[in-house]
Amino acid sequence: MEIYLVGGAVRDQLLSFPVYDKDWVVVGATPQQMLDQGFRPVGKDFPVFIHPETGEEYALARTERKSGKGYTGFQYYASPDVTLEQDLIRRDLTINAMAQDDNGQIIDPYNGQQDLQQRILRHVSPAFAEDPLRVLRVARFAARYTHLGFTIAEPTLELMRQLAASDELQHLTAERVWQEFQRALGEPAADVFITTLQRCGALTALFPELVQLASDSHSLLLLRAELAAPSRFAILMSRAVMQRPADEQQAIIRSFCERQRSPNLYRDLALQLCSCAEQLINFASLDAGQRLQLILNLDLVRRSEKLTDLITAAKVIAGQSSLEAEQLIPELLRSMTRISPQQLMSEGFKGKALGQEIQLRQLQICQQQITGTQPGTEHESKA
Repeated sequence: MEIYLVGGAVRDQLLSFPVYDKDWVVVGATPQQMLDQGFRPVGKDFPVFIHPETGEEYALARTERKSGKGYTGFQYYASPDVTLEQDLIRRDLTINAMAQDDNGQIIDPYNGQQDLQQRILRHVSPAFAEDPLRVLRVARFAARYTHLGFTIAEPTLELMRQLAASDELQHLTAERVWQEFQRALGEPAADVFITTLQRCGALTALFPELVQLASDSHSLLLLRAELAAPSRFAILMSRAVMQRPADEQQAIIRSFCERQRSPNLYRDLALQLCSCAEQLINFASLDAGQRLQLILNLDLVRRSEKLTDLITAAKVIAGQSSLEAEQLIPELLRSMTRISPQQLMSEGFKGKALGQEIQLRQLQICQQQITGTQPGTEHESKA
């Protein structure tokens, strides 16, 4: 039994990147030998095991043969006679097809180190074109390493075009597509993910809502802002629908998120930014009614924590380091929290009248902010 560190851990180590996850390949072993050593199996038909102490994945060396559509349409053959080179050749890119033994020696049968030095993303073998998920993976790697000067080899890009022109992309599950998309949103140059898919013809099949945006370099460059993936997604979607009629924008975002199985966090932030970005950017010019309506629409009185992400994204869109809304809205929220429903009920307000009185006082607070009067002075004078 021989064990090798493989894939991304070897690649990132050679690039002097931090290594967060380690994957291992085991050559010359049977499933029973792995079980005997305390490894836990992952699934029934897939030769991958979890180390009992580290929790890292150890896969038996295997070969694969295309037997159906999509990235799941493969038959695997795992046996002690499968060599390390046979296992590595089934991988997507040469930079991911290297291994390291326990002495630190790099095993590199497909010239991955050379491609690292030349900054090239190149497929290992023609079998690359059998797995449509690799179109998304290569686009994601391009987004990760473009700042280092990496480019996609033209023959590899041609195989990506062939996959895009076939019906293979249609057989990817929404979960796997979203997983790659979400990870791409966290890469240094997330915009390159979009433009790479457009170059190979895959964007229309996978994300048709983003096709028009692919030629808008200004909007795409906003995705390089140092933001978390949900905020980048919100900016991306708000820019993607900005030329559509206002009554269609929300429906397009909802449809996209439903099809891609996007988490609610991503969907809600995108919907809110789409509806309020312009108002956040120009908050100081809003009248009292508009300020209150924005606060109510975003439910900021109850959930003020969402304001930070929205303001941050709005600043990126506006190209400004600060917005007046950053100070003005929290100021309003602090004043509004001083409105006591219990006090109003003791004054005789009930039911619908109570809600109306709360909104009236909230509106007065917004007006006082504009006029510069102190909150509460109007009610004191009435008393």
